[in-house]
Amino acid sequence: MTVAVAEARAKVNLHLHVVGRRPDGYHLLDSLVAFAGVGDTVEVRAGRGLSLSVEGPMADGLAGEGDNLVLKAARALADGLGRPPDLAIRLVKRLPVASGIGGGSADAAATLRAAAALWDLPPGAPVLARVAPPLGADVPVCLLGRAVNMGGVGEVLDPAPVLPRAWMVLVNPGVACPTPAVFRARTGLFSAPDPLVEAPPNVAALGAALGRRRNDLTAAAVTLLPVVAEVLERLDALDGCRIARMSGSGATCFALFDDEDAARRAAATLGGAHPGWWTAACPLLSDANAER
Repeated sequence: MTVAVAEARAKVNLHLHVVGRRPDGYHLLDSLVAFAGVGDTVEVRAGRGLSLSVEGPMADGLAGEGDNLVLKAARALADGLGRPPDLAIRLVKRLPVASGIGGGSADAAATLRAAAALWDLPPGAPVLARVAPPLGADVPVCLLGRAVNMGGVGEVLDPAPVLPRAWMVLVNPGVACPTPAVFRARTGLFSAPDPLVEAPPNVAALGAALGRRRNDLTAAAVTLLPVVAEVLERLDALDGCRIARMSGSGATCFALFDDEDAARRAAATLGGAHPGWWTAACPLLSDANAER
């Protein structure tokens, strides 16, 4: 193999409960995580030393980042295998940076998958699971690429029920929302865990299940970035929207729809009214790796 390509699908927290805090300050979570049919692309070739080129509509968001997660992931896997990280990596950046949909973590996970394929490792090679967690809390779930009930600080990944076929509209208002700042701004009591255990038979049932849950970081994100409240309001008002929520620590929000036509019409409506917002209509994926 001379080149390996992996897709870095957007990670979506369909709900997110903050259920506690460890003595080291890291928060404990209960989150239903799935993936969206939109993302970045990582292409890996053999190289002399380690290099990274970035292109795509969101490439400017990584300008000035010397040692980003893609390079760290490549080095981590090479170190785990006891070999030099001789790779030429090309990243096509389509997802907003620092946006609550795991862009950097998804890129790191895709780098691990692509480099493993280039170096003839099987997809489930134990070294991948070893090197992923130190790269970031969301890297293990992005490496797995399947819908899960995520717990702990991101390291507990339990299979989620099969999710119905659905479409979503993802919207980011064009502002970065750093995760540490959002967690620091969160106030109030911790929530009880409430993982999804029964498979929703359709999108309406999934929307109802999410309606009984929430994203505990929304109020904190709105305090820091009031535009998040506007995004949620605009999404909720779209024709056919089953539910609108913020993903992760924001500022990206999503709305669920029954089918592709409804989602694309909604995205066109919202994008036309707010051309400065990043808007994408895409399928909800239970298994991102199977959809590549």
